[in-house]
Amino acid sequence: MPFLMIGTQRSGSNLLRLMINQLPGIVAPHPPHIMERMGPLLPEYGPLTVRAFSQLIEDVCWLIEANPVPWEGVILDRGQIHDRCQERSLAAVFRACYDLLTEAVSADDWCCKSLANVHYLKEIESSFCDDARYIHLYRDGRDVALSFRKAIVGDKHWYHLARQWHREQQLALQLKHQIPADRFFSVQYEELTENPEKILRGLCEFMGQEYRTEMMNYHESSEAGRTATAGAMWANVGQPVKSDNSRKYLTQATPEELSIFESVAGSSLSELGYERHFIQPGEEHQYSEDTLRQFDEENRQLQAKVMEETSEADLRKREPQVVIMRIIRHRLALSAPTGASRNAAGV
Repeated sequence: MPFLMIGTQRSGSNLLRLMINQLPGIVAPHPPHIMERMGPLLPEYGPLTVRAFSQLIEDVCWLIEANPVPWEGVILDRGQIHDRCQERSLAAVFRACYDLLTEAVSADDWCCKSLANVHYLKEIESSFCDDARYIHLYRDGRDVALSFRKAIVGDKHWYHLARQWHREQQLALQLKHQIPADRFFSVQYEELTENPEKILRGLCEFMGQEYRTEMMNYHESSEAGRTATAGAMWANVGQPVKSDNSRKYLTQATPEELSIFESVAGSSLSELGYERHFIQPGEEHQYSEDTLRQFDEENRQLQAKVMEETSEADLRKREPQVVIMRIIRHRLALSAPTGASRNAAGV
């Protein structure tokens, strides 16, 4: 059965993925983020006729084959993927690709660590027919925000980061209350890093696997080595668990930044058991349209600054997938009706 991590990036998903990947019965590859990247483009394919669906399969496979951390041991046979799909949908293609990998490496099940799948739960639940199991990985949003500030991906302003984290935690928590308990497992990053064996044993029980001590030696695996060298964002996975990698926001964020975050995402912080320091319930700030426009501009400037400071080597490693997505968008824009074409092109 498939296992899907959900939540917000920069929460330790690569750490947990590599631990899970040490289990002989589970394959947990570095994700090409199929649903996140292709989902917004799906309307531009139009009705999924035989031809359009074949093109969607080709585009997804192309994206996987350009992944910065390669999927080893599998050939993505387009015909096999088509035959595995029970319906013409992106979620079906997503599952078929992971199923094919699972069989190719003689594993029992697979785990996708693309936390953004939290935005596609409706499509996944419908296509997977209640077969999916979910691992909600969460971390104090203020530390998540700090991590995003340095990363090549994502927003950079505390307002935008708080809004994203709050929304994604709420989507995960809503799912928790909608599905049977045996299909949902929560992992708190702070607990994982402070007492990893205890958390991993509970996770293994949920996944129907036997705990193995190799999970703690994830950083010595060849997959960890490939991941650590594929991008600066993942360099830490080549090291053992860092038990002191929490509550950094206390010394690295300003009271103003934390006040913004707690005003926007305070209810999710409280619901997940995190302490608020500056904004208590009922004290949340309300931001004017002028202030929000200012936040938007500051966010754009911060994103541009990070891109300017990113090394050429790191950019080159990401270039293949960037180019592929650019080509796909351009082709869809050219083939779509005039109105849809403008939307696909981002006009």
